[in-house]
Amino acid sequence: MESSYCHDITPIISVFLLFLFVLLFSPVFPAKDLKDLRNANTTFHSNKKLTNNTTKKINKPFVKSIKSPDGDIIDCVLIHLQPVFDIPILKATGPLDPPEMPNENKKGGMETEVKQLWNNSNKKHAIGYISDGEFYGAKANLNVWAPNVTRAREFSLSQIWVIADVPTHPLSTFDAGWQVAPTMYGNSSPRLFIFWTNDGYRSGCYNLNCPGFVQTTHEISLGATIYPVSTYNGRQFDIKVLIWKDPIHGNWWLKVGNTVVGYWPVALFPDLNKHATTIQYGGEVYNAQKPGQQHTSTIMGSGHFPAEGYGKASYVRNMEIIDEYNALKPVGDVNLFAEKPKCYDVKNDFDKFWGYYIFFGGPGNNPNCH
Repeated sequence: MESSYCHDITPIISVFLLFLFVLLFSPVFPAKDLKDLRNANTTFHSNKKLTNNTTKKINKPFVKSIKSPDGDIIDCVLIHLQPVFDIPILKATGPLDPPEMPNENKKGGMETEVKQLWNNSNKKHAIGYISDGEFYGAKANLNVWAPNVTRAREFSLSQIWVIADVPTHPLSTFDAGWQVAPTMYGNSSPRLFIFWTNDGYRSGCYNLNCPGFVQTTHEISLGATIYPVSTYNGRQFDIKVLIWKDPIHGNWWLKVGNTVVGYWPVALFPDLNKHATTIQYGGEVYNAQKPGQQHTSTIMGSGHFPAEGYGKASYVRNMEIIDEYNALKPVGDVNLFAEKPKCYDVKNDFDKFWGYYIFFGGPGNNPNCH
């Protein structure tokens, strides 16, 4: 049986997605063992209400169609037919096998499982970051919420940024995490997503909207719904995200939970040929505020400020980076940044189980937010 991936036709704007058959999600407390349920030789991509031009661009013959409980239509396509392999520099390569995983110190603590239901100046951040170093990847657990997004085109997200900021070139970055973007996806559910740019956000791509990421699994759908989500003063859920550089071939790989999703080919990102220069963790809101309007009420994370702590504020925990020896190590004390701390803020701390972590977020528009 030939390997395949599948695509969903769900988001309102053109989207070329991959589907999770089962990637597992579990509460932070109590911890449960991770499960690894694999269905051999299939991957998935989903998409809905595409424009004619986009449909023609990404249309590939599918071998199976599946309807997700949340309404997504999943079309399964042969894995070697992904649009990324239409790029001449990658045409002869085909999908690669996952490389050696980064070395890590095994320690007790909480694990997570994940389940899915089958550029610009107006972006506000609340993040922890490290810079001016040589980084070969990053890892963290991202607390999942379903923040209220109040204006068209706005979104709210939590993610890891892996950035190459070379003085002589525009910035390049790989991003991965979750986002709520109703204009993009058609509803207010949190969605697993990736983003990339190699020209300082002059162009770039979400998920598989255009060639730039190679899918290697049938288990994950980029752009599909994540569930369950955290509740205020209730149970908390998070997803574990790892981005790392293959020490042999140089490609940058993504793993979510127990599943290796695929990779960004380094041939398309020359500034990340050696290493990244900055790692960021935290939240971002796109504020579509027009002149004369109040600041958006789109919330970040849970909508509550970091001072409220666990169960109330959103977090990123067990923040780690990968060094030149392909080893995971604690990120250490991070720098903090928030453009508008009275709207969205961030604070950091350390715990023997959570390692280095941040709480972040806020309600957006309020009497102190200007």
